[in-house]
Amino acid sequence: MTELSRRTALRGAAGASLALAALPLLGTGTASAAPAGFPEYRFLRTAFDKSKLRYNPTGELIFPCIRGVYDKLADPLGRYYLYYAPHDAPGGICLSYADSLEGPFIEYPRNPIVKNVWKPHYDVSHVSSPFVLWHAQSRELWLYFHGENTTTRLARSKDGIHFTYDKTVLSTSMLPKGTTETSYAKVFEHDLPAHGAKYVMVFMINDTTNHRSIGWGWSADARDWTFSQKPLIRPEDVGASNIGAPTVVRRKNSTYVVYHENIEAGGNMLITEVGNDFGKRNHLGVFHAPLSGAPDNGRCAAASFGTMNGKEYMFYEAGERLKGSIAIARAV
Repeated sequence: MTELSRRTALRGAAGASLALAALPLLGTGTASAAPAGFPEYRFLRTAFDKSKLRYNPTGELIFPCIRGVYDKLADPLGRYYLYYAPHDAPGGICLSYADSLEGPFIEYPRNPIVKNVWKPHYDVSHVSSPFVLWHAQSRELWLYFHGENTTTRLARSKDGIHFTYDKTVLSTSMLPKGTTETSYAKVFEHDLPAHGAKYVMVFMINDTTNHRSIGWGWSADARDWTFSQKPLIRPEDVGASNIGAPTVVRRKNSTYVVYHENIEAGGNMLITEVGNDFGKRNHLGVFHAPLSGAPDNGRCAAASFGTMNGKEYMFYEAGERLKGSIAIARAV
């Protein structure tokens, strides 16, 4: 796509966003049990029509990560970059962009930007679950992604499109014997003075019991990590068989983890207050309930949050596992 056609497409997307903003909100998914200070989110639209994407090898998309880049990159394609991926093989880290958090988002024409084969670093069945951190010290976007499910990797970029491979940052070998998966990792700036840390990582753990839990770790530089050998949150703590896709959020001078439960347990996003030192375990119940119909079909997961013009937005994975779409919800 040429620069001219790209800008023309963005103007068209912006016009569509303005028209959309005049429409009433759809759906009934709400933050029915979240603590005071968190907004109620309601479904607005899907980020794009996945059936029309140039790259979509498996028909399912997961793990949105929304990033405002207008104040970080010299000449971005749009004000906001949305990263996502298929889960099943071959996966592939993908990018779309827009000038509004309400979309619609435009597919980057050369997806995937990271593939499942990256010689000489790895050759795996799939890569997935992108999470992008703005690393202010290096003025780079740092991409954390898994491939296989046993290994979380780091790549770094100056423009958010072209990445240089760095290293493995998490693997099952770094956790207790019997751990079979360490994936879906997200990294956040967060001071933990007791650990000499400036960053925390949350991720999903599976083991030989085949019940998934939430793990965590800490780092001074977001590259070299120490990991707790005990789960941060266990599924039995919240009445689920499996929990995953954690993200860290802050409100009213405390810290929380939002994550999802298996669809048989309700398909909700749940929330636990962990406190600023990650020492609390205050399970607060449902953060966001899925729509019974499309696109959620009884399941919502993998939240990523953004703010535009003072209004809060949540991007999430909507739909049954391995049938997902990327949805946008807006605070009301």
